[in-house]
Amino acid sequence: MIGVLSDSHDNVTAVKRAVRLFSDAGCDLVVHAGDFVAPFAAMELRALGCPVKAVFGNCDGEKKGLAAAFEGMGEISGAPLYFEHAGLRLLVTHLSAPVKGHIRAKKCDVLIYGHTHKPEIRRENGILIINPGEAGGWVHGKCTAALLDPLALSAEIVPL
Repeated sequence: MIGVLSDSHDNVTAVKRAVRLFSDAGCDLVVHAGDFVAPFAAMELRALGCPVKAVFGNCDGEKKGLAAAFEGMGEISGAPLYFEHAGLRLLVTHLSAPVKGHIRAKKCDVLIYGHTHKPEIRRENGILIINPGEAGGWVHGKCTAALLDPLALSAEIVPL
């Protein structure tokens, strides 16, 4: 299982709930699609005990601090981030604007993005597209994440 979240925006309580969800689900990887905001929120992901892959979002101003928080925990970089896991090609980005271009390029099996704060799971051009919504819950008042089953190539939105 792969845990997916985005737009946590320093909501440490919600990040802790996501860690509990992902741990209980037995996730062997967690993906964050940007907008941690500060390193102290990212540090909460250390309790996972599995690697974390992430991209910077438009509100992640403290990039050096976030990079330091990820040392020994996983990887954080500018978007897009391409990698393979569990036999799948994954692409992670933050902004929604480049999503259509990535879908046309068909360089991935799963495309994960954030920024809109609106949860979405759909398929287009043979690609599973996931926006886990906003982990932070500041915009719409609902904290959400997603669980991705790489074997079934399916995902579900889960409230935090």
